[in-house]
Amino acid sequence: MRAWTLDDFGFDNLTLRDVEVPSPGPCDLLVKVSAVSLNYRDKALVEGVYAPEKMPKGLIVGADSAGVVAAVGSEVTRYRVGDRVTSHFYSKWIDGPWEEEYPDSMIGGPIDGGLAEYMLLHEERVVKSPDSLSDTEAATLPIAALTAWFSLFEHGHLDPSGSVVVQGTGGVSMFAIQIASALGARVIATSSSDKKLATARSLGATDTINYRTTPDWAAKVLELTGGKGVDVVVDVAGGDGLNDSVRAAKAGGVVALVGFLSGQTSNLDVMNVLFRQTTIQGVAVGHRRAFEELVAFLDEHRIKPVLDSAFRFEDAKEAYDRLAQGPLGKVVIEIA
Repeated sequence: MRAWTLDDFGFDNLTLRDVEVPSPGPCDLLVKVSAVSLNYRDKALVEGVYAPEKMPKGLIVGADSAGVVAAVGSEVTRYRVGDRVTSHFYSKWIDGPWEEEYPDSMIGGPIDGGLAEYMLLHEERVVKSPDSLSDTEAATLPIAALTAWFSLFEHGHLDPSGSVVVQGTGGVSMFAIQIASALGARVIATSSSDKKLATARSLGATDTINYRTTPDWAAKVLELTGGKGVDVVVDVAGGDGLNDSVRAAKAGGVVALVGFLSGQTSNLDVMNVLFRQTTIQGVAVGHRRAFEELVAFLDEHRIKPVLDSAFRFEDAKEAYDRLAQGPLGKVVIEIA
């Protein structure tokens, strides 16, 4: 089979080559991959800035994938040949609290990912793909959609009377807007592009803020909420902007820190966190139980992911280039 492998860090070392089709063990599924979606994590991994110490040479890249079960091991009970499945990123995190060893089970590094014609997955490390989504659409879920879901519900405990700030219009942010809006919550979206903010409104955002024309977006959030702030801020940027997220959250609110687009370190105003009793919650995607709840919610509300663009398997490097440009929604590579 053909697979995109990474022999060393840097895009010059991302290579399409022939490798052996893996054979399923007793509890494994051999999945014929239909599509892979890209996340900022995938780009950072190839560049060598995402947990480089964990990444083996010759890794098959691609954290998020969906496809069809082509063969099953002798002891498999959860799935059958022909079932549509989607990979689960933290593959050993089934339920319960976070454990330190879970990063060792990340799909797409250090475990081989889905940017290949076939991939091998333990039957416990996938979920049933939503009936309402195609494989191309389902491939967008494992990191972006589950991160949004986990931020809003597992950590943010958002309910229909609540409010949320969503930063930007990348994959996590788009899903957060759609999910919170479907719940009935108030959604305030920020972006530097009026065109992207128009898309956010079409997806259910009730208020929008262009942070280029309104640099103090946190003050605008407070104005929109009568000085109170919101229940949850989905912070995709990290860096020193974390201070603005704390300001935009209500007293006792939650800042769900999901990304590091503006930096992996922050000069945080600790006193503001203390006096506002803010919870700053790191969000490392989520467990399989939440993923299964997400799938049911998406089916119930007929939520479709926002697809920026789709590329052929052979053009995977162009898909990474598009990711670097700041897409509106998800970038997908279609394989079968």
